[in-house]
Amino acid sequence: MQPPYAPAAERFPMTFRPLHDRVVIRRAEGDFTSKGGIIIPDTAKEKPQEGEVIAVGPSLRDESGKPIALDVKAGDFILFGKWSGTEVRIDGEDLLIMKEADIMGIVEKTGAAAERAA
Repeated sequence: MQPPYAPAAERFPMTFRPLHDRVVIRRAEGDFTSKGGIIIPDTAKEKPQEGEVIAVGPSLRDESGKPIALDVKAGDFILFGKWSGTEVRIDGEDLLIMKEADIMGIVEKTGAAAERAA
């Protein structure tokens, strides 16, 4: 068993490899209760628009054939559009596959955010 702080690629070996600029994402877990303490059932919950990058394709190529490196890497925590990506089931887990262009940004964890999460 890998330690819980190991990179995502080591904790969850994957049998799927995305192509070109596609990215495989695991959605973040949404809140189960509202701010007022009301428990929200699964059918009424809104899916989170953030998640962890699990796997990244090799790269895009420009017009001359040179590879263009992607800005995201496995382990990054990202924000993406509400209707972005395609939902798939890989190795018994529900994941999203989307192009890098659908990713809005990478979320950097600061010291204050890490303290609130703990």
